[in-house]
Amino acid sequence: MKELKASKLFDIRFSEVDSMNVVWHGSYPLYFEDAREEFGRKYKLEYLRIADFGYFAPLVDLEFHYRKPLLYQMRPRIDITYHPTEAAKIIFDYEIYDTATEELMAHGRSVQVFMDKDYHLVWTNPEFYQEWKRMWGVEVF
Repeated sequence: MKELKASKLFDIRFSEVDSMNVVWHGSYPLYFEDAREEFGRKYKLEYLRIADFGYFAPLVDLEFHYRKPLLYQMRPRIDITYHPTEAAKIIFDYEIYDTATEELMAHGRSVQVFMDKDYHLVWTNPEFYQEWKRMWGVEVF
């Protein structure tokens, strides 16, 4: 099966660090969000496109694990990889690397589900999402 992956370099802003110059834990979900937006641009799975089809894709699970601290003035890279599943979910794995050393600094996973515009959970894959999976060769049977 084909692997769908995107990467994004990012700057660590002063407002994201604590008094030790270490990135505050609350910044990691924002980095993951930036990676999801980059993935969406690359593979045509943007949030507004999902909404155009009549759905929302809220997060229902988000985890991240620290290996080493991200520090102010680092220029890390976040890699995002799509995790295929039969379920009506969008699952991503994340890895954040220090670009100066290529050390893994943190990793995580997110799970999104589909809701219709009336905020009801959708239990089966929306047709547009099935078509998207076929287009990119990531259908799970």
